[in-house]
Amino acid sequence: MSRIEIKNISKHFNKTIALENVSLTLEPNKIYGLMGRNGAGKTTLLNIITNKLFPSSGQVLIDGEIAMENDIAQGKIFCMNEKNVYPEYMRVKDGFKWTKEFYTNFDMKYAYELTTNFKLDVDKKIKNLSTGYSSIFKLILALASGATVILFDEPVLGLDANNREFFYRELIKNYSEQPKTIVISTHLIEEIEDILEDIIIIKDGKIVLAEPVDKVLQLGYTVSGDAKNVEEYTNGGNIIREETMGNLKITTMYQNRNSKDKEVIKELGLEISAVRLQELIISLTNS
Repeated sequence: MSRIEIKNISKHFNKTIALENVSLTLEPNKIYGLMGRNGAGKTTLLNIITNKLFPSSGQVLIDGEIAMENDIAQGKIFCMNEKNVYPEYMRVKDGFKWTKEFYTNFDMKYAYELTTNFKLDVDKKIKNLSTGYSSIFKLILALASGATVILFDEPVLGLDANNREFFYRELIKNYSEQPKTIVISTHLIEEIEDILEDIIIIKDGKIVLAEPVDKVLQLGYTVSGDAKNVEEYTNGGNIIREETMGNLKITTMYQNRNSKDKEVIKELGLEISAVRLQELIISLTNS
């Protein structure tokens, strides 16, 4: 079990602010979704956690130890992203052996079982793998790594629907059998929303939301009906999205509902609907 504390992290690239005063705690044995639009700062944050980038200010602690240039702390984390760090001449099976040198708990038997299920040729050179199979190779490394923290940055790049579905099922199985901290950064929100326990949203380099998924879904809802009546109900509320079609208005809210809401909604002839997680995230990152 590993706990990651991100304390007041900022990262500047010349005049560009990639992250600004980000503070966050990743608790052990949870599955987090890290969401945000392109360029929001997701990958920068993951790279700082894993020492690929150094912050302009702030620090990352892993189990209370400073993570920067700390091999013991970094050895608890496996980060899977789109970059290939393996030599071009190396074959898949040699990539497994190489990873075992850095992650002593790497489960070789499990890795080979996954190659069978994913139909990955272990004798193939890594440089000759297609985009999809390159992702599969790195997914296998992550799942078999034995790390107590696994970070996935766009993990299913190039995978077909069948392999994506298999990965999600295998991830849940892996997590159930060996609990760990998992962070998934992806734009395919609908595919993973049933897996996630907590959601983290980054916008313009800042954390705008870090809450359990259940709470986020409870706070988000849509109000629809006659435009004037919708406006009367939503006036002064936390509106994150609005659509108008003639006299019909649909407004997405993100807030607690009080005990009088049902009465007011009935009086105004409005309808309340639940919102899917993907719709909420899109609304929260656009607002």
